[in-house]
Amino acid sequence: MENITFQDFENVNLRIGTIIKVEDFPEAKKPAYKLLIDLGEYGIKKSSAQLTKIYTKEDLLNKQVLCVVNFPVKQIGNFISEVLTTGFVLETGEVVLAIPERKVKNGLKLS
Repeated sequence: MENITFQDFENVNLRIGTIIKVEDFPEAKKPAYKLLIDLGEYGIKKSSAQLTKIYTKEDLLNKQVLCVVNFPVKQIGNFISEVLTTGFVLETGEVVLAIPERKVKNGLKLS
């Protein structure tokens, strides 16, 4: 594992947002959902996330998630993903979301 500097860490803009809409994404190569996430002052952003093995759409609605907001947009099939929703990939391939321990204001930066 290569060490990074604190400056490197500060360059990753990690913000909290609330999922306000969840849709199926049948066109994705791997099972995924289309998410609409309210990131407060950063606006409402789209994200594609491979969360279908553990989470239902109902589980995800109104859940706060940690997002990387300063990656370039990525086209996934016919969908443009504007932020990366973060999580932990288990050995079995399931993704467990990185979420706050309690509710915080949308748009807050992880530091």
